[in-house]
Amino acid sequence: MMSEADVQVLQSGTEADLDAMLKRFNAANDRVFAFPDLKPDFKEKCVNGLLARLEQNLTPGTCVACLQAFRIFSREKSHMESLTSERALRLLIKIAGIEYYAMERTENVTIQNGNQDVMIEAQKCLCNLIFNSSVAQVFCSRVTCVDGVVQRLKTYGDPDLKFEVKFFDMRILFLLTALPSCVDTRPRIRYELHGFTYLMEVLDLTLRACEEVSRPLSDQEVDLCSEILKILFNLTVALEKKSADEEEDAHFMRLVSILRDLLLCRAASKEKKHDLKSHTVNLLINIPADFYEELLTPLNESDVCGIENKDIEFDGRNMEAIIALLDFLQLRLETPMKSLKEKLAPILHCMVEASRHNRSIRKFCRIKVLPPLRGEVRRLPEEGNSLRNRLCKLLTSPVTEVKDLVAHFLFILCKENVGRMVKYTGYGNCSGLLAQLGLLKMNETYSKGDYSSDSEDSDTEEYSELKGKVNPVTGRWEEDKPSPLEGMSEEQKEYEAEELIKVMDKLQRQGIIEPCRVGEDGKPRPVGHILELLETGGASSSAGPSHASSDTETG
Repeated sequence: MMSEADVQVLQSGTEADLDAMLKRFNAANDRVFAFPDLKPDFKEKCVNGLLARLEQNLTPGTCVACLQAFRIFSREKSHMESLTSERALRLLIKIAGIEYYAMERTENVTIQNGNQDVMIEAQKCLCNLIFNSSVAQVFCSRVTCVDGVVQRLKTYGDPDLKFEVKFFDMRILFLLTALPSCVDTRPRIRYELHGFTYLMEVLDLTLRACEEVSRPLSDQEVDLCSEILKILFNLTVALEKKSADEEEDAHFMRLVSILRDLLLCRAASKEKKHDLKSHTVNLLINIPADFYEELLTPLNESDVCGIENKDIEFDGRNMEAIIALLDFLQLRLETPMKSLKEKLAPILHCMVEASRHNRSIRKFCRIKVLPPLRGEVRRLPEEGNSLRNRLCKLLTSPVTEVKDLVAHFLFILCKENVGRMVKYTGYGNCSGLLAQLGLLKMNETYSKGDYSSDSEDSDTEEYSELKGKVNPVTGRWEEDKPSPLEGMSEEQKEYEAEELIKVMDKLQRQGIIEPCRVGEDGKPRPVGHILELLETGGASSSAGPSHASSDTETG
């Protein structure tokens, strides 16, 4: 920590002495994030000394050293009054090159005013202050800081502008659109400052620059794109899903088209590419689903003939983006995860919306996720490594959001046909969804979606031979088993039935199970006593599914 002697150098020492002292301080505290022994008044003295020096005409190297010391102090959340004073914030904004002012005929922002290394250090300081202090958040969102960053977006095509300047601009903008105290900043950036358009242009510019020389995105370019995607997510997070504005529609069409290019672009690092896909998927969730059509590109006959990989063509469309999404889902399913919800919920939500609102996407996903059954019907639906197997395994996940998203995704691919859903997942796996939707008494179609009614029986020969012995509850082919009641007398059967009722009654009274009957609405209804399950009537106590054989859809 700084000593009294260091403060004397800070206040009145020569620039050479100041530079040497600051470099020692910065090196010693490079990894320090808290100063429990530092008295608030002494911290204020150090900070004010740094600000006074930054207001002088220092060489770039000494200015960087001052800002690095300021940044070290800004890591600690306590006693930030001197760090977040109007004097400090205005000075940092000016040094960072985002001091914006409007004149009568022109609008100016101090872009590349001096040494860019100095600007970058000032940006880092602002990031710390905005992250740690609500005072800094409110100040930076209400003064010209936001205007300056958005205006500088227009200059990102300049090859002399360093990547770090762009990156920390975007980090500042991300924080000012993410933090709760800056909620009013989002509509201002999006509509008043036209930031939505400028951000899209930077993404497009980055992609085009790589395409022109046929090279993958560098790690730095991926980082910049990821930051922009995070900002766009913040700008669209509270978006109305239905838009009647033509200009807004045009923006979304363009944005989804750019997101398609991001899904398909090459990146130098596999890990970075995975991160880019993750941010792309997160943003897609916010986009009205009607615009998912822009993920597909039409193919004419000559295009189809020229395609080497015929798997990408379906229904006259190029499905590369959907393949990329399915590959991302497969990768997330294969990768061990600490948080199942965080890793899987976004991509599952994206696939649900895309399949629900776009007929071509749904049909293509059904082919890839639920292909016609063959010999695999000898195994449980959740056994194996295919997409279907891994998704069926999640139908009994304790993570409710993931379980429900998987169930709805598979149900949509089955055109919301109960029999078809049971065929591919087994009744036991999908019973939760059927109970939720009130379908425990229904044998055929729920059909809230807009699906065509024509289907063809396309069971494979192998499946047709095994179908008769497929257990609809487990979804697996099983050999005939002898009846457990075989050889029992009527008295023995009655005794075993009574014992079973006693055990179930005990479990019910202990709160371990809650026996239910299926009500008229197709949903389970708890019974007061286990003997009610023995009654016969309109409401069945079981939910025996019918096993549909019709498989292939044409609509």
